Amino acid sequence: MRIAILLIFLANFLFAQKNEDSLSIRKIYSYHLTESASYVNLHSLCKDVGARLSGSKQAEKAVEWAKQAMVKAGADTVYLVPCMVPHWVRGKKEQCYVNGNSKNNLESFAICVLGGSVATPTQGITAKVIEVFSFDELEKLGAEKIKGNIVFYNVSFDQNFVHTGSAYGKAVKYRSGASMAAKYGAVASITKSMTTSNNDFPHTGTMKYDTLVQQKIPAFAISAKGAKRLNTLLSQNKNLELHLFSDCKTLPDEPSYSVVGEIRGNETPNEIIVVGGHLDSWDLGEGAHDDGAGIVQSIEVLSSFKKLGVKNKRTIRAVAFMNEENGTRGGKSYAAMAAKENKKHIAALESDMGGFTPKAIGIDAKKDTLLYYKKWQPLFDPYFVFIKQGGGGVDIGELVKAGVPQFSLEPDSQRYFDFHHTADDIFENVNKRELELGAATINSFIYLIDKYGTYKK
Repeated sequence: MRIAILLIFLANFLFAQKNEDSLSIRKIYSYHLTESASYVNLHSLCKDVGARLSGSKQAEKAVEWAKQAMVKAGADTVYLVPCMVPHWVRGKKEQCYVNGNSKNNLESFAICVLGGSVATPTQGITAKVIEVFSFDELEKLGAEKIKGNIVFYNVSFDQNFVHTGSAYGKAVKYRSGASMAAKYGAVASITKSMTTSNNDFPHTGTMKYDTLVQQKIPAFAISAKGAKRLNTLLSQNKNLELHLFSDCKTLPDEPSYSVVGEIRGNETPNEIIVVGGHLDSWDLGEGAHDDGAGIVQSIEVLSSFKKLGVKNKRTIRAVAFMNEENGTRGGKSYAAMAAKENKKHIAALESDMGGFTPKAIGIDAKKDTLLYYKKWQPLFDPYFVFIKQGGGGVDIGELVKAGVPQFSLEPDSQRYFDFHHTADDIFENVNKRELELGAATINSFIYLIDKYGTYKK
């Protein structure tokens, strides 16, 4: 009889607990959909600061912006974590046009130099174009066909992947294809932009030179629309020549900072939950989706806890990491700082896939660990969000090496690579409601981690 009564009591307790969590999460979603400052903050970050490549004056301005935004959100403490960052500048506008006799009739292409590339000579480069569709094809052609020419990597996203991040992961190696081309004597490389779209915006991004290849050649990206047109012209004229020009350069490293805002825990303040994104962006657009969205969503977690009167057990830190795009030094310096603290990081969640409709919380965990978090799935069912295996992020990667569980917001990925690293990644291309739904999803998961902790074996 006593056992039966105990079981009934336990069942009623668990039901009440679930109902309490459901109501709390409903309040969190209502806050973000009706009171959140995420969209206003994103407008300010994009329009008042703009593009903020590491080492630039705009990145310096973004640090001050993040400090003020976190103070306004109600952070108990805001501080800076220093790091030295690369300082690469694009310089004058790039040029790419078909070489011909009459400059008035030259066909040009939308192109950009890739981050970290060397420049062309001041007079530019004019050479024949050799189109390849893989590294294997490049190697088969060898120096006999490649030497003295421009290599054009015409490699498209694999449309078989439903999650576009998987297609990106498969294709992005060609962005660093300049060294492979240089090994066979190429004078420059052009890579089709990493995108699912067919627009005329070239996509920049970091490229790296192979240290085993002595020669460094300029590396460009061409828009998807431009790549299609170039392919057509090459099918008509195998001896087609292009003229390329770039003016980029790498300057000495600059001092910079990641920005941390925290609200102290009321019960176990030495246990830390991190939520963050990266403050830097590429220089072509405004860094709205990549990663202004993740920044404002993370800051708004602080604001929500304060305004809803949630007494968090553990300390919650919103971190605006510097230099994710071309060095990850902000994430590394934060992890180094964390390793010296007499505190324990119990979880880290990153938002760096744009401000689109949230689809899932990704968890970098094995099956037994995943089951622990799957218990929370019914709480997210009303919001069409799944808890799934596979998650994390670049900036929190160093924390993971120290054994910190990692999570990520996973929005709908279908449009992300339309804007990624382009001049079209601007505030106007972020939907207010989708952005706020993402913030609410992050906030709700952080709330549950704070209340119940992470999986323990």
